[in-house]
Amino acid sequence: MLEDELLKLRFKAGRVGALQQIYEKYRDYLLTLAMQLLNDAGSAEDIVHDVFVTLAQSRAMFRLHGNLRSYLATCVLNRARDQMRARRRRGPVQSLDPHVPVASDAAPPDKRLVSSEQSRLVARALARLTEEQREVIALHLNGQLKMREIASLQNVPLTTVRGRYRHGINRLRSILNGRL
Repeated sequence: MLEDELLKLRFKAGRVGALQQIYEKYRDYLLTLAMQLLNDAGSAEDIVHDVFVTLAQSRAMFRLHGNLRSYLATCVLNRARDQMRARRRRGPVQSLDPHVPVASDAAPPDKRLVSSEQSRLVARALARLTEEQREVIALHLNGQLKMREIASLQNVPLTTVRGRYRHGINRLRSILNGRL
């Protein structure tokens, strides 16, 4: 956390390399989160790129007093929501592509390494969840956000977030065990 505070101060002061350090520290984390939400590598990379471009452009107004990782995750979540809404407006509701593995061409974090077959199975299972359940699971497991933070992001009661998580995990288990 102290490292993030120092990065925020350096970024705000316009120090060379501060934005690059933030990018290098959080890129994999944000790509993984975006992939969980969208199941589309190209869109996930575009969203993460857009978040950092916007961050760079808003340096003069940057006044983050909270957690940098949570702030960036929220930015990715909001852009992913915008993209999902745009997909719905363009035509009939499009489901996530179940054949795209949950991975990006960026080097994934060590704890995310799984075989491509397992990735495809999980991607198919996640695609069958409701958008709200998928979002809660992605934010909690991959985004490492607390349930209270997710409730605040989704603007719903904490009990609703816990219910979405519990029902989503149960549905994932059922799907992966071949019961659904």
